[in-house]
Parts: sequence; structure tokens; C-alpha cells
Amino acid sequence: MSQSFDAKAFLKVVTEQPGIYRMYDNAGVVIYVGKAKNLKKRLSSYFRAQVSGAKTRALVRQICDVQVTVTHTETEALILEHNLIKQYLPRYNVLLRDDKSYPYIIITEHAHPRIGIHRGPRKAKGEYYGPYPNGAAVRESLHLMQKLFPVRQCEDGYYANRSRPCLMYQLKRCAGPCVKGLVSEQEYRHQVMLARLFLQGKNQQILQDLADSMEQASQELRFEDAARFRDQLQALRRVQEQQSVSGNLQDDLDVVGLACERSLACVHVLFIRQGKVLGSRSYFPKIPPDTDAQEVLQSFLLQFYLSDAGGRQVPGEVLLDRSLDDEVVLSDTLSQHQGRKVRLRSRTRAERARFIKLAHTNAETALASRLAHKSTLRQRLSQLEELLELRPIVRMECFDISHTMGEKTVASCVVFNSDGPQKSEYRRYNIAGITPGDDYAAMEQALSRRFHQADPDKLPDVLFIDGGLGQLARAEAVIAEQLAGQPKQPLLVGVAKGVTRKPGLETLIMGGSHEERHLPADMPALHLIQHIRDESHRFAITGHRAQRGKVRNTSTLEVIPGVGPKRRQALLKYLGGLQEVNRASVDELAKVPGISRELAEKIHDALHH
Repeated sequence: MSQSFDAKAFLKVVTEQPGIYRMYDNAGVVIYVGKAKNLKKRLSSYFRAQVSGAKTRALVRQICDVQVTVTHTETEALILEHNLIKQYLPRYNVLLRDDKSYPYIIITEHAHPRIGIHRGPRKAKGEYYGPYPNGAAVRESLHLMQKLFPVRQCEDGYYANRSRPCLMYQLKRCAGPCVKGLVSEQEYRHQVMLARLFLQGKNQQILQDLADSMEQASQELRFEDAARFRDQLQALRRVQEQQSVSGNLQDDLDVVGLACERSLACVHVLFIRQGKVLGSRSYFPKIPPDTDAQEVLQSFLLQFYLSDAGGRQVPGEVLLDRSLDDEVVLSDTLSQHQGRKVRLRSRTRAERARFIKLAHTNAETALASRLAHKSTLRQRLSQLEELLELRPIVRMECFDISHTMGEKTVASCVVFNSDGPQKSEYRRYNIAGITPGDDYAAMEQALSRRFHQADPDKLPDVLFIDGGLGQLARAEAVIAEQLAGQPKQPLLVGVAKGVTRKPGLETLIMGGSHEERHLPADMPALHLIQHIRDESHRFAITGHRAQRGKVRNTSTLEVIPGVGPKRRQALLKYLGGLQEVNRASVDELAKVPGISRELAEKIHDALHH
């Protein structure tokens, strides 16, 4: 414990009321935030002669100050604790980094409602179903629904501008409400209602409705309609056969399973809505060594459900694979936050118990996979350290250049450490002011921008350059100039592809000596280098394609001053497309509503000169 903190004097005056406490180190940084029903009792446990747990002993050694905030109830303390952890990110707390927005399926409020995917705050009017664990799960559901119910999934702008039905109508995956006369208002509303029942998990009700509709159409001699309802009925029955049956549950549940091993934790969450498993997701919160499972699970629940990330909502029931001491308080806290009853349960039977077992098994499997990956990565990194005679390697970076015939050149920088890719550290550089296709100049510009006034704590140990000797030499010149006087200098390594450009035939060119090394194709260190190189190539080409697509999707009219969206639309509509606008004379342009003679001359000049 720090000599500057007088624990005895502090404990004499600390209150016995509920609240939260913040612990600071000698630099004034918050290193831990905790809550307590009785602050005096809880804080006294830290300063006993014998403190259990390596994590607690390491924490206490660094305490230089403790500040407390009293709350009226334990529930208030939990909410305040969550907010402060989110604010300070203390290194001895369990931290869940989950800023991902969760997708929903929406049925909009329109004359002809659409079914689509929605992320973020739920401001648009309509009915929301979810959340789904990821976009792929939503797209799979939407694709399935398109085969079952001919309800439009196109965007409103596309729908409003149709004069004839699109390909989805020809494929019988949309009823074509965009064109008058193709489907009656009553029939379209009927299909929307069936889609709504499907999302609510009421498949039996849909089957009964379709059977009744088929019978009625048959009696009224509408045999085409009867055949259509028959096909829908058969398609839905096939879907039911393919889907796994989850029992008779019709509730909204989240099921949480936890696995901990070797200072790593995995929390697996099953998302169940109206008795259907929408999907699941594994989370790997950052935990200090020697953190017990109870603290991990409690911290996860608070950060996961109180953060409201991506519009996430808490279901009425959350099942846990182990009991918590503060289960009742946590339930009250979540209920207060949601404004309705939320119940945490760990003791269950029958179907709920099977779901809990499934979540726990998934957590263990995901953790075993992560540990195996980390072990493999550690082995590869250790071999690379030996190969490069550089220990330890903490940070690696790789640069790559991407363009198409010199168009929209983009450079990428990816970062790896002992845990693998650090995607939050990735950077792209849009290259400008060079001769198109000059990869050497592009590399020079990217490296200059990366290492100009670079943070000394974020300098790489190894800098890989995707290219041959020319690229490496240019990189050496830039690094020598930008990092002159820096005590830490990265080791530069060029990664040149072989003549056939096949993986495993790469040549490593060492910085400084320019010695060439050919590694065996089955060598783990080479696999790590290939992984880093491939990731930089993927990141560069993704950025380049986005930039290129943006340019190619931009109309030449968009860069003409004075021609906004309405005038562009008027020009295209009145003259019949961009080709006709290009061919039009000044007189023809001036006849377009809203286009003056002076503006027509500007447009003509911009298009032809």
C-alpha cells in the first residue's frame, strides 16, 4: 500500500451508508470504482493485515487516495458505479467494450408498409422486432420472408419513383404495390399481417389463416388466388420443418452463459424473442487477473444493459447460468432503468434450464477457441521474435498501397500486437498530389503522415512494407528523416511477392542490410507475416473501392455551382437522362423549368469544357 495514504485515519471517518468509492493512484488516475451497501465495511476489507486475492493486493499497493459518494439506495449506487466505470475505464475493473449497434427488423407505417433492417435509435414510425445479434441474422430472416410473403423490402425513394414493377415482382417476391392495379389494398394488408404474425412466432395462426383463405378463394372460383395461398402454405410448412423447434415458450428472454479461464472470460448471450432463438453472440470483456466469476458476470450485466448501446432493450426476463449475491438488487436496478419489471433468474427448470445449458456450453466453446487462437498466435510471434532477433515484439505495423490505374490511390496501415489485429488502431490515407500510379511517392506520403510527430509510445517494433526493394528503400529514407533523434527505431522488413505471386513464396528483405530471406512455406512465423500483409491489403483495397465507387457514382451535374438536387432532377426529367443533358444546346437547357439563360450557359460550359 502507498505510504502517502493513511488507511486508519480514512476508515475512522468513512460513512456506513450505501454508495460508491473511487480509488486513485499517485498520478491521480482512477484505478478502481466499486459500490457497497455499507461503505465502511466494504472499504475496511481492503486494508486488513491479510488481504485475499492477488488482484486486490496489487490494487491496494497502488492506492494513494479514496473518494466516496453516498447514495440513498444500493440501486442508485449500482447505476452510479456503471456511469463512472464508463467515464474512467479503470484498469482494475471489468470492462466491456461493446459500441456495436444491434439491428432490428422494422415494419414501417405507410399506406404500403415495407419490411427492412433498422439500426440505431428507433425514431422511425413502425413496429420493431429484435434485436438480432448481427446484420447477417437479419438479412437471413428478410430473405426467408421475401420467399414467404410478397411484401415490399425496397427503400421508400425507389418505391415512390416506380412506374412499372421491378424484378422482385417478376420473381413473385413482391406484390408490386408501387404500381396501381397489381394488388388490392386489402390483399396487401393481409400479407403484411401474415408477415407480422411470422415475426411474432405465431406460425400456427398463419397456417390456419392461409388454409381458410385458400378454401374461400376456391369456393369463389378464384383458382389462381387459391393456388397462390396453397404455395404459401407449403412454403411455410417447409420452413417450419427446417427450423429447430424451441418448445412452447412464447416469451422474450436473454440467456447469459459465462466461462472463465487463464485471465480470460467469455460471456455468451442467446437472444430469444417470442420463443424463437434469433441468434447469439460471444463477448470477451477485459478483466484484471484473479477476478472472480461473480464480479465478471455482474459487471457484464450492468454494462451490457445500462449502456443502451445501439438501441438495445432489456427483455422481461434474463436467465443466468449461475446465481449472484446481488441478483435482487440487479433486477431492481434494471427494472428502474427500463421503467418496467425485469427479472434475473438463475434457478430454472425444463426448457429454460436447457437454454441456460446451451448458453454455458457456447461460452465454454468460444473461450476454448479464443485460447487456442491466442496460443497459436503466441507461438507464431515467439518464432518471429527469434527469426528477427528482436525481443519482445509488442507492436507491428504494415503499409500497403491500392489503386486502379492510378485512380483514387489509398494507403493502409494495420496494427498487430500479441493479441492479433488491433482494428481500432488501423488507419487509411487518401493519397493526393502525386503522379497517378507512382507507388513509391504514395508510400512516402503515407509514411510521412504516419510518423510526422508520432507518439513515441505508439512506435512499432517491426514495420512491414508490402513491396520489394524499391518500396523498402523509400520507406527507410522517410523513417530516417521523420524519426531522427528518436531512441526507438522500428525494424523495417519488405515483403515481396514471388514471381508466381502464390502464398508461401514471399521474399523477406531486411531493412538496412537488404538481405533476402526465403522462409519455409509451413513456418508459423511466415503465416503471421502473411496474415499481417493480407490484412493490410484487404484494408487498403476496401478503402480504395469505396473512394472509387464514390467518384463513379457522382454525376457530373453535382459539381456545377448553382445546380442543386431539385435542378438536377428537373434537368434529367425534362431532357430524359444525363446523355441528353450532355447533348443539349444552351437554348434547350434554358427551356427547363427553373434554369435561367445564364445558368444554362454555365451548365453547357461545364459539361463541354
